[in-house]
Amino acid sequence: MFPLRDENPSRRAPLATWAIIALNAAAWALLQGLGSEPALARSVCTLGLIPGELLGTAPAGTRIPIGEGVACVLTDDPHWRTALTSMFMHGSWMHIIGNMWFLWVFGDNVEDAMGHLRYVLFYVACGLAAVAAQVLSNPASAVPMVGASGAIGGVMGAYAVMYPHARIDVLFVFGFLVRVIPVSAIMMLGYWFLIQLISGSVSDLEAGVAFWAHVGGFVAGALLALPFRGRRAPEAAF
Repeated sequence: MFPLRDENPSRRAPLATWAIIALNAAAWALLQGLGSEPALARSVCTLGLIPGELLGTAPAGTRIPIGEGVACVLTDDPHWRTALTSMFMHGSWMHIIGNMWFLWVFGDNVEDAMGHLRYVLFYVACGLAAVAAQVLSNPASAVPMVGASGAIGGVMGAYAVMYPHARIDVLFVFGFLVRVIPVSAIMMLGYWFLIQLISGSVSDLEAGVAFWAHVGGFVAGALLALPFRGRRAPEAAF
């Protein structure tokens, strides 16, 4: 199920959500060369988070091939800034487009309830919680972690808590059957969370998808959203 839109009007312009999308787009264009090599591989190496390097659990000098002719070389100097910068890096056009679309669909209502500044702090906190969850799942990993999906998972967790009955129009594809169907937010987001939880439990930890970051971000977002349930904007009932 892929969300196309929600029917949950907000009361004010989602300025912070727009700004976060713009920052991700700027990073993709200016730091990652719009996905071209070698800019993409170098940005992943220098601005992505490598758990084994951060914690010193992977040997310095380890080389991890990233892209054609480029390899990440681990050092014994942990770069803590990557816990933040990794949240604005992506690995492909589909990666960034998918992440920004989910943020566009769910971010405006969460920002509307929290206010611009608190929403930004919330977003960063969810991103850091996602990083922590992924690092704890495989502390010795030498694979760089990039993407906004952990922080956006937090936005989705908050949406599920604050607007469980909001209507989400999703694209449903099953073989040759393609339909747009309305479902409740708790059904769509609960399904997404369950997929991440199952995938994280059965997949190879070095497979390249940070499922535990998604889980950690979602749980953090749901918990942090609890104080805002009573002051949320009216939701469009399903």
